[in-house]
Amino acid sequence: MAASAVPGYSPGFKKPPALLRLKRKRLRRSEPAATADPSCGAAPRAPSAPARRNPFSSLDNAPRAAGAHQPRERARRPPPPAGGSPSAAPFWQLLEPVCEDKPARSAEPSERTDLLALTDDLRLPVAVPEVPSSPRHEFPADWSIKTRLLFMSSQPFTWAEHLKAQEEAQGFAQHCRATETNLPQSVQEPKLSTELRCAFQQSLVYWLHPSLPWLQLFPRIGADRKIAGKASPWSQDEALQQVLMSDWSVSFTSLYNLLKAKLCPYFYVCTYQFTVLFRAAGLVGSDVITAVISPTTRGLREAMRNEGIDFSLPLVEESRNRNQKNSEVNLETQVANSLEVGNNSVEGGEEPAPSDDDDESFSWLEEMGVQDKVKKPDAISIKLRKEKHEVQMDHKPESLALVKGTNTFTLLNFLINCKSLVAVAGPQAGLPPTLLSPVAFRGGTMHTLKARSINAKARVHLAYEDVFSLEIVGPVMPHSLHSLTMLLRSAQRGAFSAVLYTHEPTAVFNTKLDNASPALNTEAICKDLPTCGLHPKTLDQLSQCPTLGKSSIRFLEMKDYAYTWKS
Repeated sequence: MAASAVPGYSPGFKKPPALLRLKRKRLRRSEPAATADPSCGAAPRAPSAPARRNPFSSLDNAPRAAGAHQPRERARRPPPPAGGSPSAAPFWQLLEPVCEDKPARSAEPSERTDLLALTDDLRLPVAVPEVPSSPRHEFPADWSIKTRLLFMSSQPFTWAEHLKAQEEAQGFAQHCRATETNLPQSVQEPKLSTELRCAFQQSLVYWLHPSLPWLQLFPRIGADRKIAGKASPWSQDEALQQVLMSDWSVSFTSLYNLLKAKLCPYFYVCTYQFTVLFRAAGLVGSDVITAVISPTTRGLREAMRNEGIDFSLPLVEESRNRNQKNSEVNLETQVANSLEVGNNSVEGGEEPAPSDDDDESFSWLEEMGVQDKVKKPDAISIKLRKEKHEVQMDHKPESLALVKGTNTFTLLNFLINCKSLVAVAGPQAGLPPTLLSPVAFRGGTMHTLKARSINAKARVHLAYEDVFSLEIVGPVMPHSLHSLTMLLRSAQRGAFSAVLYTHEPTAVFNTKLDNASPALNTEAICKDLPTCGLHPKTLDQLSQCPTLGKSSIRFLEMKDYAYTWKS
């Protein structure tokens, strides 16, 4: 062969000289330096040198002895706490951080999922959130909308899998008829309990308008990237936009009428810029209908004032009152000093400085002959300068606006006729806001939250144990969260934990209202709202005054039928 005549050539599968030379070079480099006396015999060559420590690894990742063979996962993960259950700390450290914008995993359920499949995007362990030290039998109402729930337990969630057609139909019927389901404290065989499975299907139902199956209509704030590229024939058709808005106005008015008649407890209006929560009289400690809007802008608030809508800014007023109480003495001292300075200037016969400055500035402009070319500050500029602090809180939780009583009806008409309610450009152009409700209304479409169960393995006490999880995806409203926890209380024998993913613009809805009455009679509330479609226990929870402030529940855990949570 011609190739065999080349000097130094040898087939790689017979005599790989380059590979042998490289191997010998690596062995020479890995040999430890000789420190023995030269007169002594040569030390025997070590078969292999200890591995050099990776400088990019964590500080606690020190090289181990040759005889110690431990799994690599144990070195990266902190040891589980003594006496912990599989649904406690160890599994929490294997979860991704709570983030609303994280893309959802594949919706295809699997019978057995390896633990690494749940943590393939994990880089560092997540610390267990701190929880209140005093457990309670009920957790506070959370008025924020959740985009995802992840429940964990040492008991399987097989009862939530593969519902039969009859059970699914029965669940829909129970929801439409507002059937009250009362389960025992502990269900012995959850998988065989038809009542439990029907109640689970009932708790997943919600109502939405408009219904466009090819578009994700919640959340709407920051959803341009998800909607972009989807078919939107109304974006360039004004006639079609008017038809959609007319239909939306009918549905919106229907919801408000149900709310006023106490047949609907609450509903959400989700626009591409802000979200509105309407609540019936009797909820959150208020005896009148309330509506909260967040986030708002100075332009929106100014438009509401022009329409005669009386509203308040609870967080701004709370901050102002707190600052006044903290610096009351300092304010009095400053006022006294300013009064003394003012009296001295008036007694001295001096004129106010701003007038002198204005006169001098205009006088030299007249001397130069350009007084007509220079614009004087108008009333609008002065007003904007004075309202600088109000503009700075735009798009922030502090811009929450509260509307009460009959002003909510004026707000209804304002939102129907507001041109800025619908985007005029972009992927959401011409698309009406999303209406979310726990009960049926005119033009509403029934939807269900997506649920799937996942089985995994977790290391507990140097062994693997089964850890079961249940994932709920969709716009989870307050009543759904409470209904699901009541079901899990019975099905999981009073022991489970959950991660709650919050739609952040709605977390501020947990702010306490300025007219809330903690002493409001609970019996009167249940008497006035008997047919709103909610379970009596859920209604009792939502009737309490909010206590979470601007935050929302991120972590919920039940042990021995008692709740602890972290906001």
